[in-house]
Amino acid sequence: MTEGVAEARAEARVYLGTYTTWPGGGPGLGLAVYDAATGRLRSTGVVKGVPNPSFVITAGRRVYAVNEQSKGTVTALAVGADGVPKVVNTQSTGGADPCHLVLHRGHVLAANYSSGSVSVHPVRPDGGLGPRTDLARHEGSGPDPDRQEGPHAHQVLADPAGEFLLAVDLGADAVFSYRLDDEGKLTRVAAARLHPGAGPRHLAFHPSGRFAYIANELDSTVVVASYAGGVLTPVGKLDTLPAGAPTKPRNYPAEVVVSADGRFAYLSNRGHDSVAVFAVEQGGGSLRLLEATPVGGEFPRHIALDPTGRLLFAANQNSNTVTTFGVDRVTGRLKLTSTFPSPIPVCVAL
Repeated sequence: MTEGVAEARAEARVYLGTYTTWPGGGPGLGLAVYDAATGRLRSTGVVKGVPNPSFVITAGRRVYAVNEQSKGTVTALAVGADGVPKVVNTQSTGGADPCHLVLHRGHVLAANYSSGSVSVHPVRPDGGLGPRTDLARHEGSGPDPDRQEGPHAHQVLADPAGEFLLAVDLGADAVFSYRLDDEGKLTRVAAARLHPGAGPRHLAFHPSGRFAYIANELDSTVVVASYAGGVLTPVGKLDTLPAGAPTKPRNYPAEVVVSADGRFAYLSNRGHDSVAVFAVEQGGGSLRLLEATPVGGEFPRHIALDPTGRLLFAANQNSNTVTTFGVDRVTGRLKLTSTFPSPIPVCVAL
C-alpha cells in the first residue's frame, strides 16, 4: 500500500453529544470515527452512564462532557489502551443546565445556562476533576421576556493568547471577561454589552486574536467585535441570512467557527436550516455573507471544522443526522458529501 493510499484511508475519532433524557435521545456519549479524506462517519459505540452530554471537548486522551440537567454536573473520561473512553469521575457544577465547557490552565470551566454562572474545577493528574473551586454568577437581563428574564451563560472559552476567559451570556446581552488564578479563582475584568435583544450565544476568535465574531441567537445577527486585553468592543453587525430569506420559521443562530487561515467564518442557522458562509475581510475586522448553504438536515446546532479545514460537520438536532461537507479552501463554499444517522445530535467533538 502506498503512503498516499494509507493516508486516504486514515480514520479519526469523533464524539457525538446528545440528550439522553429526551424521547428518541441516545443512551450516552456517542462514539464514531470519520474517514479523514471523505468525512464519512462510522459508529463505533457509546459510553453509557453519561447523562445529557450536550457539549463535549477533548484534550489528547482525555474527554470532558457537560451533563445538562437541573443539578448540573461535568463528567471526565479517559481513553484507555483499547481506545475506549471510560468515566473517571463526575463533579457538581453548582449550577443548572451546564451547556458548554473549556479546559484552561489545568482547570475545566463550565457555563451553567439556567443559573447564569460559570464553575471552575481543577484537573487531577489522572484527568479526573477535583471539587469546584469557584462559581462566578452573572447578572443582567434583556427585553425578551421568555429568554432574557435573567442571566443565561451559554459559552465559556479562552482567548487565543490564553490570558483571559470569556463567558457569553444570552440572557444578559453581554460577554463577561475573567482572569483565572492558580488556585482556580475567577476575577472579573470587563463586560461587553451587546445591543438589547441580541441574545449572544457563542463567539469565535479570528486567528489574529484582534477580532471576535458573536452569534446572536435571538435576533439572527452576528456581531464583529475588536478585542484587546480581555475587552471586546462591538464594531459591526450583520444578518446571518440572505436578504429576502423567509422570516418563518424563526431563525436561531447557534455555533460560529473560523477557518484556521482566518479567511472564512461559518455559522449554523437553526430554523433556516443552513450554514452561513462569510468572507472575512479587512484583516478580520469585517464579515461579508457569501451564501447560506442548506445543511441537509433540520435545526443545525453545533458545527465543527476538522483540523485540516477541508471538512465541516453539522449536528442536526431535529432530523437525527450529522451531515458532512467538503470545504473549498479557495472560495470557502461548502458541498454536502454524506449524511450519518445519530440520535438527537447536538455536538460534534473532534
